[in-house]
Amino acid sequence: MSDTATLSAPEAPVQAPAAKAVRNDWSREEIAALFDLPFTELVFRAAEVHRTHHRAGEVQLCTLLSIKTGGCPEDCGYCSQSVKADSGVEATKLMEVQAVLQSAAQARDAGSKRFCMGAAWRNPKARDMPAIIEMVKGVRQMGMETCMTLGMLDEAQAAQLAEAGLDYYNHNIDTSPERYGEVITTRSFADRLKTLDNVRGAGINVCSGGIVGMGETRADRVGFVHALATLEHHPESVPVNALVPIKGTVLGDMLADTPLAKIDDIEFVRTVAVARITMPLSMVRLSAGRESMSEATQALCFMAGANSIFTGDKLLTAANAGDDADAAMFARLGLKPMEGEEPLRAMKAVGGCSGGCAA
Repeated sequence: MSDTATLSAPEAPVQAPAAKAVRNDWSREEIAALFDLPFTELVFRAAEVHRTHHRAGEVQLCTLLSIKTGGCPEDCGYCSQSVKADSGVEATKLMEVQAVLQSAAQARDAGSKRFCMGAAWRNPKARDMPAIIEMVKGVRQMGMETCMTLGMLDEAQAAQLAEAGLDYYNHNIDTSPERYGEVITTRSFADRLKTLDNVRGAGINVCSGGIVGMGETRADRVGFVHALATLEHHPESVPVNALVPIKGTVLGDMLADTPLAKIDDIEFVRTVAVARITMPLSMVRLSAGRESMSEATQALCFMAGANSIFTGDKLLTAANAGDDADAAMFARLGLKPMEGEEPLRAMKAVGGCSGGCAA
């Protein structure tokens, strides 16, 4: 027998397990167990799910414009646009249609594929709908996906937006059902779900996510993901926001006094990863809070299945990373902007869906 070791044939590469059907029956215990996984194992599993259903290395670029700022009668504890906040945000009127379309054209030319329009309302009034409809039609004519976030919608308003061709409607659930009443008192968690039902019933894609880092517990983050992952149809888009603490808001002032309540980067990435695993077909969007995240944290989020961001210098009222910074980051990470629209027809075909905005 030779002293030289004989090299055996290389083993066949390990095949990723076959993708399971989309589940809507996740238990809180199962979701909590995902959060409890060793960090590298959780990110690995999320990356496998992501690569099964989405093109790796592509990230959708979206732009968000505040078309009506401030003066909102809601008391959301995180929001600088609430009349209850002493944030210095001045109330404005609804923007003119042409000004909105000019902003959309600039976003398109900068590479954005989706244009999201947000108004600080409890709900739109009948007098607002004609202008809103013209905005939707105009942005669609530019070849961009359209998204609106206008507060609560009734069935008739949802039908009007659907007829205008709105692609997505954003209405975040914000946090867990148990934590919700500590953040907002002027509308209920059930009100949020009713608007999502109205949007879905009108045939508009649903965009719904929330905000982490509001002083909640991990159990609340479990409850937040559970509420979305057990909907009959998962949202087509799931924005995950990190709270931007703004002085003069309830939560902004609270976190200024108790900075340890702010979510750490690893826990934020865990939330993204769990959202990806439990809602495999959804676009998971890094939304508010990116401007304070390191590039390394954002890279981990992309590894964990995030595949959409808001780009530009500003979200609704908060600062954002900016187009140039994002382009430089993409170059360093080897990422590229997503081309074309989200694969919604494919998502519907496998039974997952029928879709995002920042706080």
